[in-house]
Amino acid sequence: MASERPHTGRRRNEAAREAILDAAVDLLGRSGPAVTIGMIAEAAGVGKQTIYRWWPSKGAVLLEAMSRRAADTAPGTDTGTLAGDLTAFLTDTFLGAAEESARAALRAVMAEALRDEPAAEVLAEFTARRRGALREILERGQARGELPRDADLELMIDQAYGLLWYRVLIGHAPLTREVARSLARTLAG
Repeated sequence: MASERPHTGRRRNEAAREAILDAAVDLLGRSGPAVTIGMIAEAAGVGKQTIYRWWPSKGAVLLEAMSRRAADTAPGTDTGTLAGDLTAFLTDTFLGAAEESARAALRAVMAEALRDEPAAEVLAEFTARRRGALREILERGQARGELPRDADLELMIDQAYGLLWYRVLIGHAPLTREVARSLARTLAG
């Protein structure tokens, strides 16, 4: 049970929201797609109605929780070089996604997004933020002259995240530090 929070009636309570997101990430990693709103509510110490005040669906809450975890896992460090920035970002991203609980959670949120429109919208926002973080790294590389001005940054971003999602969803090969470094070298040219 979560620690005591002040009761605020029908208003949204930020402490409850944080408890819900924490519980969702934890449960998603342990239970994958079997997570229910009831399980999240119980783990967070709130009622189901509290969750529905913040999010329109289970998929939406799960995706927001995953989005927060991804931002914490791969914040986007400026090392001073494109190769260094890409290596740090991709390594953090890949190793975060390689954890069994994270892989299960990513598969579950993708499944939710495929069948739930509010979840699909949250996934689109999440994807846009993660793509934006990688785009910043590539743009810094262009500004330093490490990438040509006419480099197709969108294709490079697709290559990075395409490899990640392919390996997460298909599972034919692992996401490792070595794979991240190799991809970073390839993208940095």
